[in-house]
Amino acid sequence: MTDQTGNGAAAPQANAQIALQKIYVKDASFEAPSAPQIFSEESQSQLQLNMAQKVANIGENVYEVVLTVTLTCTVGEKTAYLAEVHQAGIFGLAGFDQRTLEAVLGTYCPNVLFPYARQMISDLVQNGGFPPYFLQPINFEQLYAEQMRRRAEQGQPSIADAPTQGNA
Repeated sequence: MTDQTGNGAAAPQANAQIALQKIYVKDASFEAPSAPQIFSEESQSQLQLNMAQKVANIGENVYEVVLTVTLTCTVGEKTAYLAEVHQAGIFGLAGFDQRTLEAVLGTYCPNVLFPYARQMISDLVQNGGFPPYFLQPINFEQLYAEQMRRRAEQGQPSIADAPTQGNA
């Protein structure tokens, strides 16, 4: 059982271990379907940012976490660019109860991967001939709490109640 701190967060477990084994780009793409004409457009651009996370149990106490960041820029009805990065990491996680493990996978791991994804998105956009886009910090703890709240409202078991293999 995990002890709770005064603020409701899980207290660290004495025998818990986190080992970052590898960080890598699993996939990256950049498309500018309206180039070069889009460079002379004077309309205001609209940006849409989407993020997703996948977790796979790839061995005993070893997990691959993939943070996908997709940035789409439109000018009027035209797509100026689409930049997408699948930033991945392999994490050794041992000594956690199931609920704490789920929280680590949903908060700590994407926090580790995010700066790498941010840099890749910025580089892709700038190398595509557009002004760099700087992703603002993301509160993965808040996103995780919201996801757990929605699952509870929908009567879905938490991911921690499901088998640990496959995608979470």
